[in-house]
Amino acid sequence: MKRRFNFKNQQYNKQLESIPHNFSVTHDNEKGETNLTIYGDIGESWWWESTSASDVDNALKEAGSNNIVVNLNSPGGDAFDGIAIYNRLKNHPGKVTIYIDGWACSAASVIAMAGDEVIMGAGAMMMIHEASNIVWGNKNDFRKQADLLEKLEDGIIDIYMQKANVSREEIRQKVDDETWFSANDALEIGFATSTATSTTVEGSDDEITQLKAQMQAMQNELEQFKNQQTKVPSNEKRRRFF
Repeated sequence: MKRRFNFKNQQYNKQLESIPHNFSVTHDNEKGETNLTIYGDIGESWWWESTSASDVDNALKEAGSNNIVVNLNSPGGDAFDGIAIYNRLKNHPGKVTIYIDGWACSAASVIAMAGDEVIMGAGAMMMIHEASNIVWGNKNDFRKQADLLEKLEDGIIDIYMQKANVSREEIRQKVDDETWFSANDALEIGFATSTATSTTVEGSDDEITQLKAQMQAMQNELEQFKNQQTKVPSNEKRRRFF
């Protein structure tokens, strides 16, 4: 059974529903690195496969002080599990690098904020939106739930503000509007530290710089050779021309 989505922008719902669940952990203690793959829904569920905060907690306990690399592709899920995973990663003693391979929506966008580095893959998307819940009951029950959702949103905005380079009011408006970010959008607002495209460009710039340095060195050597050729004895010059 697949979870159904009802985001305001419904053009991606089918794609988000089709993300297969995959939670895997590999430890390379010699390298001092642990890799976590988190694909699919976030949170405990009786109805569909998902990755819970307990899953990540157990993986990080086994990782010790290893640096952590997370490959993330998720439509989101339970907000509180997302917050717990964020805090667990944020408090980890090693460096945390998060690669957004496809989607980081809703609760998954909260998890992404835990990265010391957040690298958006080519074509990847991030989405932030209002907290929601299913409520049944009387008017007082609805009011209580509304108050709880407002407090939950305040806490999530606190997390976004750890990286955002714009005002809290602007982030709150983007949450209210349900905002989708391309890789470049996320980089511009501060949610990502780099993109796959920018990383490639930086690497190309380094190669070009090295090539220019090599060409300049060859040019210098050529100039030195020319100078040596002109500094020949005067009698050698006479033999050449007379």
